[in-house]
Amino acid sequence: MTDYILKDWDGNIFISMTNEDESTLSQYEQLTHCLAVVKVGEDYLLGWNKWRNRWEIFGGCIDKGETPRECIIRECYEELGIDGADFQYIGVMKFLMMPDYFSSEERIEYGGLYGVTLENMSIEEIYEQINDRDEIVKLAFYRHIKDKEPIAPIDEKLLEYYL
Repeated sequence: MTDYILKDWDGNIFISMTNEDESTLSQYEQLTHCLAVVKVGEDYLLGWNKWRNRWEIFGGCIDKGETPRECIIRECYEELGIDGADFQYIGVMKFLMMPDYFSSEERIEYGGLYGVTLENMSIEEIYEQINDRDEIVKLAFYRHIKDKEPIAPIDEKLLEYYL
């Protein structure tokens, strides 16, 4: 495969990003997750994933019976304490995923991408709101860690879709 957006450290390939209408998400049989690019003022917020040892954007797997929008609202409530925010749908991401703890097979996955802008708050104020600190153990603004700490390459690329 030579026509793709980005390949990450684990061999996962970010194939494409389309801005189809949010109502079409249900047609994707392999729609597995949703992610959110979070802006605070003019900067992006990232979370340190303790299991993957890198900075990432926020989100997770879609639960059975859950819509993509319900998934991202739940995930951001758990990971950031965001409640009642206006999530903007950005588009559909397509990936070729390498074997990992979700599956022992290579597979195509789709995900919904959303964006949300929060009021200006400090890292400490945001961290105080977090409801589930099992996965995301610290927060940082992108400008403070760019080119200094490990940021998931695909997640860093996804920042560009929410300006």
